[in-house]
Amino acid sequence: MGESITGGEAILRALISNGVDSTFGIPGVQTYPFFDAIARYPDRIRHYTPRHEQSAAYMANGYAKSTGKPGIYSVVPGPGILNAGAAISTARATNTPTLLVTGQVPVSYLGIGRGHLHELQDQLATLRGLTKWSGRIDSPEAAPRSVDEAYRQMTTGRPGPVALEMCWDRMMSTAQVEAMSPFRAGDSTEVNPEDVNRAAALVAAARNPMIMVGGGAQHAHDSVLQLATMLDAPVTAFRSGRGIVAEDHALGVSSAAAYELWPETDLLIGIGSRLELQYMRWTGMGAYEARPAAPPILVRIDIDALEMERLRPDAGIVADAHHGTHALIERLGRSGFQSGGHRERIARAKALAREKINKVQPQMAYLDVVRDVLPRDGFFIKDLCQAGYASYFGFPVYEPLTYITSGYQGTLGFAFPTALGVQAGNPDRGVVAVVGDGGFMFGIQELATAAQEKLALVTLVFNNGGYGNIRRDQRRLFEDRVVAADLTAPDFVKLAESFGVRAYRVASPDALRPVLAAALDARQPAVIEIQVERNSEISPWEFIVRMPGTPGSGLKIV
Repeated sequence: MGESITGGEAILRALISNGVDSTFGIPGVQTYPFFDAIARYPDRIRHYTPRHEQSAAYMANGYAKSTGKPGIYSVVPGPGILNAGAAISTARATNTPTLLVTGQVPVSYLGIGRGHLHELQDQLATLRGLTKWSGRIDSPEAAPRSVDEAYRQMTTGRPGPVALEMCWDRMMSTAQVEAMSPFRAGDSTEVNPEDVNRAAALVAAARNPMIMVGGGAQHAHDSVLQLATMLDAPVTAFRSGRGIVAEDHALGVSSAAAYELWPETDLLIGIGSRLELQYMRWTGMGAYEARPAAPPILVRIDIDALEMERLRPDAGIVADAHHGTHALIERLGRSGFQSGGHRERIARAKALAREKINKVQPQMAYLDVVRDVLPRDGFFIKDLCQAGYASYFGFPVYEPLTYITSGYQGTLGFAFPTALGVQAGNPDRGVVAVVGDGGFMFGIQELATAAQEKLALVTLVFNNGGYGNIRRDQRRLFEDRVVAADLTAPDFVKLAESFGVRAYRVASPDALRPVLAAALDARQPAVIEIQVERNSEISPWEFIVRMPGTPGSGLKIV
């Protein structure tokens, strides 16, 4: 026999049984029962309250992306969901497991368009357009099973954001609720041996293979490094896969170094990656091409079978990154395969790339300081700003899950609130957010959250007086006509201090070094404004977009 509890408490108890220890969000009348349940379990749940619903979802993203555990957040229905929409889309783009708990109009008002508080025409359809999966909890008794299904959808196959809504009156009602065991994912170790044999034959015949990893391989770093060592092959990534193999390892290479190796590469192994770097940024990809022309033979390991149709490989293994890579290693090992002799060539490419990218100033000088000061396992969260773009290729990453971006969604204003969630999930590790003066203003109210919740995030605000990329494009492409790109910023130091946040201002990499070190050591929230002369930053796009015939295009492709 279950215990008589509200629908809100039934949801929370199911989350706790699944190991949830942190939640993010802003309460409203439709979600009062859920937040009341949070208040009943202060020893089990640490709740963080941002100042905007979008930030609640971003904080959940950061928590999930940095810890590998699902991020849980709650906002009100209707406008709350719409406010969180950019962050939900970002979670979908970055395959981040987050769960939204929201309300809904009372049952008697569903679907009739009466105009109840926060009503959307079809809220569930809206959520399903943004998330991987969304569902409705019809009663308190159904809550445990609904949470179980949400976990299944969120964490199996390609991970992604999910949502659960519950009508206002049903969430408040009580019923006898039977507890369920926590969700347990099924065995995903089965790999098609024929696919592995086909891939192994191609790999064994290659002279200069390269491995490209994405976010789907973050948990498979050990097996990826084992494969790379067996092949003596360079491992690269663009965004989500960075840190899987440390870039100070002989086989870990930045995207800039990988580009130097690309002309001699005769086989590419993509693991948990869409392969955007090679097939969209280096070779170009027509809208109707399933496989663009490119020199290397392509082998793919991906848990999403549809990826094999989106970009068709010469051999594809549909499997979890770890299991698929391990199967390939075993098959190559049985044949006695072992390669070598590539490390000198890789080292030359790394040195040449560093020489070339060093011209991207002053961004590279600042990134070098951050890399020197930030601990090896510290987190770097980038926004859409000039230093952030340069970090794609110019900021070495040494540990899995420590380099976090908004992926292909390119959501301006993402980094600051996301980094707060990273810090919440990793309170004892250094976290640095890199933002521009424009993007920082998208969520600057969260300085209050940082102060109240005592989140020791250090935020570097590169103030170049505007949207630098847009300004550069307008000047270059539209006869120097600049519109809506120049910005007037507040005094960031005074503003941060008014929130009770430590603040500093510097104007050179040398000045940044001691200030950043002190801010990280203080273990308190801090803002460091970096003054950058307008129009002084060298474009990083030559090293990001390398489509044939368009070197250094400078277009805003993020």
